[in-house]
Amino acid sequence: MHAVLPYVIAALLFGLGVYGVLRRRNAILVLMAVELMLNAVNLVFVTADVTAPAGTPHAGAVFALFIIVLAAAEVGVGLAIVLQYYRLRRAVAIDEVALDEVPQ
Repeated sequence: MHAVLPYVIAALLFGLGVYGVLRRRNAILVLMAVELMLNAVNLVFVTADVTAPAGTPHAGAVFALFIIVLAAAEVGVGLAIVLQYYRLRRAVAIDEVALDEVPQ
């Protein structure tokens, strides 16, 4: 199997995720862009694991599993923060987040 195509797809996914993180104002869309970046890294790890020589341990699959667990935790905590902020301010625009004042 040629590893060029999955690496190119992973690079495109990662680039799209970076663009989404840098250009989006909605917090939920930023979380989705971070998920794209994590999935791109998973694709690289699994491709490296599949193309590894026979007899080597499956470290890529183990790392991919850890990243899936990390992504699930990130989504849970991130969405909880975004929902709590929405309940307080009625907006999820990142540009409008005031870090220095606490609402009464």
